[in-house]
Amino acid sequence: MCTWSQSVLFTCSRKASPTILLFFTVCFTTFAVILRTTNKTPWANEFNSIELSCLIESISTNNPRIEWKKIKNGEPSYVYFEKQISRELENRAYIKEPATLVITNLTRSDTAQYRCEVTAHMDHKTFDEVLIDLVVRVKPVVPRCSVPRAVPVGQSAELRCSEDEAFPRPQYQWFRNQEEIPQDPKSNPKFLNSSYTINHETGTLLFTGLRKEDSGQYHCVAENDAGYAECGPQTMEVYDVNIIGIVLGMLALAGALLVIMVGVCCAYRNGYFIRSREAGNNYKAPDSRDGLDYIKPEDEGGFRHKSSFVI
Repeated sequence: MCTWSQSVLFTCSRKASPTILLFFTVCFTTFAVILRTTNKTPWANEFNSIELSCLIESISTNNPRIEWKKIKNGEPSYVYFEKQISRELENRAYIKEPATLVITNLTRSDTAQYRCEVTAHMDHKTFDEVLIDLVVRVKPVVPRCSVPRAVPVGQSAELRCSEDEAFPRPQYQWFRNQEEIPQDPKSNPKFLNSSYTINHETGTLLFTGLRKEDSGQYHCVAENDAGYAECGPQTMEVYDVNIIGIVLGMLALAGALLVIMVGVCCAYRNGYFIRSREAGNNYKAPDSRDGLDYIKPEDEGGFRHKSSFVI
């Protein structure tokens, strides 16, 4: 059995024959645990499965200790410890011999670093580890789209599109009447005379100086590596402003107000309001015709009947 230390191996290697050196190399390698992985940066879509490979290239210890840890926001937690899957991945993960971790039905919370650790107490090099960065990609959900319904010619308008679930963050693209709106209006004859800017990161489409030809049905698509989603089409109408009609309407309203004011002034000068006020001040109570005398408030204490009545 080989039990030489690394220093002895180094000393012997300077004087030994090639055959002895080969023996020392094989002996030293056999007594060292060495790990490797086939993919240090794997990715998978949400709800799919993934294998985090942890392959043991060299080991002589039987039944080594195998552990998996999840590191998120700098905090490690056990995924596989003492041959048990943690509660977080219970019924969603298992170990594939010799040390590969298989995760099924992935969720977005599984995005993290994973560390495979193998300890072999009987080996010269007793410990090794591999670190794997797992990314779970999340498909976009239907984005929220905001399109103004009616805007006058020559004005500006902002169309907005946003989505909060996708990972990595999606790119946004706008369409008019089912045709993709290009980044540069000059690249498509249908948009040649339009004036706008598109931000594919934020999902905004900003028009400046709208034209009648900009009217149409608009919808937005949010897309990342996991898939895409789109909102339903919404209509934006760009209408002409009738300046002559607005001016004539304002003149007609001003004329009506002027006629009313002149009529009020004429009525006041002719004494209409004065006679109405005097008529109100000369009001007289009607004569009593029912056989009863109505007494004044100061006479209420001496109430008298002027005629008899029968019960």
